[in-house]
Amino acid sequence: MKNKIELVAFGELMLRLHARQNKRIAQTDGYDAYYAGAEANACVLLSRLGIGVDYVTILPDNEIARTGVRQLQGQGVATDHIVYRGEKLGVYFTEQGNGIRSTRVIYDRDGSSYAMAGPGAVDWRSCLEGAGWFHWSGISAAVSQSAADACVEALAVAREKGVRISADFNYRTTLWKYGKHPREVMPGLLQHSSVAVADLDSAAVYFGIETDRTASHEDRFRECSSALREKIPNLEVLAMSFRTPHGIQHGYSGALLYKGECYFSTRHELPFITDQIGSGDAFTAGMLYGLMRGLAPQDIIEFSAACGALKQSIAGDWALINRAEVEQFIQHGSTGRIIR
Repeated sequence: MKNKIELVAFGELMLRLHARQNKRIAQTDGYDAYYAGAEANACVLLSRLGIGVDYVTILPDNEIARTGVRQLQGQGVATDHIVYRGEKLGVYFTEQGNGIRSTRVIYDRDGSSYAMAGPGAVDWRSCLEGAGWFHWSGISAAVSQSAADACVEALAVAREKGVRISADFNYRTTLWKYGKHPREVMPGLLQHSSVAVADLDSAAVYFGIETDRTASHEDRFRECSSALREKIPNLEVLAMSFRTPHGIQHGYSGALLYKGECYFSTRHELPFITDQIGSGDAFTAGMLYGLMRGLAPQDIIEFSAACGALKQSIAGDWALINRAEVEQFIQHGSTGRIIR
């Protein structure tokens, strides 16, 4: 039995090709394939946590795209409102970084079915019927002018229907190539969000908000969240995750603004990272889950940070975890113990 649809998400589903055996793209002899996309990643974890989600995108009608849809369905994600048109599935290539060299991403999504489909491609009134939440991200609007226009249309219908809007700022430097600076597009789209996940860099790009780089993450979050509430009047909830590399280990934590008060998670020490791509989407899903299930603010940010941390132990973009695993991580943190 399917869960009742509580949240609808919109974004681009892509194929990710990851250079094998931690090799660089220049030296690899093969790629591991995963399906990915910021909103799809969040939907997978929300579904695994018991939230009914409907993922909306535009795809070509071919076997590569259909395989990705079947994998989403296998995770319990509803796909009834996906539109099939155009000829190209977006692709991106990755090579794994380490404590010395950064992970690298190369996009090939120009001219994709999603990028070419503007307003009118999706029947938003039908998609949003009965849903309580609509989720999107800055990546959804960064791909093309047509994609940004589709976001405008979706947000307008969501507001008309009284659907609560959540957004992930998700700034990607290499995507904004259609002649507009993100500051010309994103502030207007984000005005309608009551819930948001952001980071300090995207707040600076979209709104010109600069914080003291010598200050602690906690103080920078307080400063940034105060400024963002002035820029986004409807903003009620804001979350951020923070990564602090030190040697081969990483510290990972989160912050939450909820009803004017700030809450901060435990800092998790991650001794090893399998794949950090998708960790922000897992953090976002954890935050949305906490809000949708009425958790206390401190519990929301602890749950979100645990989701983001656990994702980094899993290859691919999807956080293939469940609530019991998240709760165990909150209680015990990183552990090498065997669970029997």
